[in-house]
Amino acid sequence: MQIARGLRQLMDAQGLTQGDVARSAEVSSGTVNRYLMWQDRSALKIPTLRAIAKAAGATADQTEILVELARSQSDGWWMDNAQAAPWLNALHAFEEIAEYEYVWATSLVPGLAQTPSYARHLHEQQDPRADAAVIDARVEARMRRQQILNREDMRLTIILDQAVLKRRVGSAAVMAEQIDHLRHLAERPRVRVQVLPFDVGAPDAGSGGHFLILGREDVAEPVNSMSVVYLELHRRSMYLDDPADVTDYKIMFDDLRSQAADKGRTLDLLTTARSEYDA
Repeated sequence: MQIARGLRQLMDAQGLTQGDVARSAEVSSGTVNRYLMWQDRSALKIPTLRAIAKAAGATADQTEILVELARSQSDGWWMDNAQAAPWLNALHAFEEIAEYEYVWATSLVPGLAQTPSYARHLHEQQDPRADAAVIDARVEARMRRQQILNREDMRLTIILDQAVLKRRVGSAAVMAEQIDHLRHLAERPRVRVQVLPFDVGAPDAGSGGHFLILGREDVAEPVNSMSVVYLELHRRSMYLDDPADVTDYKIMFDDLRSQAADKGRTLDLLTTARSEYDA
């Protein structure tokens, strides 16, 4: 997936089309499309990748990053590589082609649902020595990421542990604004927000923490389908795409969805939480 994102960014920077790259790399447009759409990773060929990267305008260093990624797709080495990480953000790459995203949030409002003020306070707290310009850039990037919610083919389901609403991030005003935003999101046609109330007992996810499931289904062309679990850790993130792992997480999420409050009660819980932050 990061390979596809890297190639698309290179092409966009040069203003190149798939046809342009195919002609320069001396491959078919269909071949270029397979690399851009993350199709059939087992058939990925290093010489073809090099040719497409060069045709897309990659530097020698960028080409080697893509090649190294192709050779070690599962170990996440690039997450700690200062040159590669901003260019090959895995979560952004998955979201660019996903048609659905399921989020289980245990302690904080997830990024796709954060207000700028909430996001800013989190970044400031996580990196108190960062310059204001750096914080501004991070907040802006998070807001840009939320633009995927405007796509007609994207569906988002968020399940929030009720503790998320109780944990104050920033001032009472920041929390009030954030909960108002969650209420507005819950009314959007392709967004579903559910709260898991304290009174239902322990969550069906057990001791598992925050996770995301991203996917895209293509019945006509199964090779175009994607289904991954994205886990956020302290210093890095990882994804799981083994079918057994994905199935386990999907079952867990379905159980959480059944356990969580329906839309009506969720809105009531959000309204009650919002009142607790009134001046």
